[in-house]
Amino acid sequence: MPLFGAHFSVAGGLHNAAATAQRFKCPTFQLFTKNANQWAAPTLTDEHIRLFKEAVAEAKVTSVTAHDSYLINLAAPGDELFDKSVNAFVIEMERAEALGLDYLVTHPGAHVGSGEPAGLARVIDGLNRSLKRCAGFRVKVLLETTAGQGTTLGWKFEHLQTLLNGVAEPERCGVCFDTCHVFAAGYDVSTEAGYADTFAHFDALIGLDKLNVFHVNDSVKGVGCRVDRHALLGKGKVGNDCFKRLAADPRFDDRPMILETPKEDDDGREMDPVMLKLLRGYAKKK
Repeated sequence: MPLFGAHFSVAGGLHNAAATAQRFKCPTFQLFTKNANQWAAPTLTDEHIRLFKEAVAEAKVTSVTAHDSYLINLAAPGDELFDKSVNAFVIEMERAEALGLDYLVTHPGAHVGSGEPAGLARVIDGLNRSLKRCAGFRVKVLLETTAGQGTTLGWKFEHLQTLLNGVAEPERCGVCFDTCHVFAAGYDVSTEAGYADTFAHFDALIGLDKLNVFHVNDSVKGVGCRVDRHALLGKGKVGNDCFKRLAADPRFDDRPMILETPKEDDDGREMDPVMLKLLRGYAKKK
């Protein structure tokens, strides 16, 4: 069975995300180690690290993923934002490493008009600089598939192939596969044939061994819309069949599958436990 979890809040302290994982019986979870919409990163003290690691051990969590700041753009053509992004990404890596995390997920970035080839080359440069400054780190960087809004990169598997082939240390990088983003980008995982074709294409270009984490989300908009809007599983355009196949797919038995679906339904009901129960039920039926 895959490792089912969700993105949990760190309100009141990073250790509270692990406590939520324990409450929902999740062997994995995702968190922000700092405010994702700010450049500033508060000091990560020895006490913060101790409390977090103790909570993770208490919860019997086996894999933890962080997501970096939404402000970081390693594809930025301008030097000021590029340098600021590299510095911020290094800090994200340092925080993830200090906390003992397994993965750090990042969006490849947006080329902002410079074009896809130039943007991809810029990301490779940014990753190489960051990895060099974090030599010997255990945490693995995961490039997330994107929906392709605006000039964002990563919505084609070919983009990720270029990045992984271009970095100096590809063994330190992998992919986070977001079901909503992939669907919005034009890969129709909603049908049996589309699901099979999508993963066959990914395997041919990148390799399923490089697919380390899933973000499991339905999509508000239709296939190929290039709009990033998550929906509750089965309540969007992807539909339940995809998630039934994914949860029961033996190729992904050891992979963390992280929910980033809405936290509440229209009636204010807490939805993470409902979505987790759904996925666990699908996995048991394989």
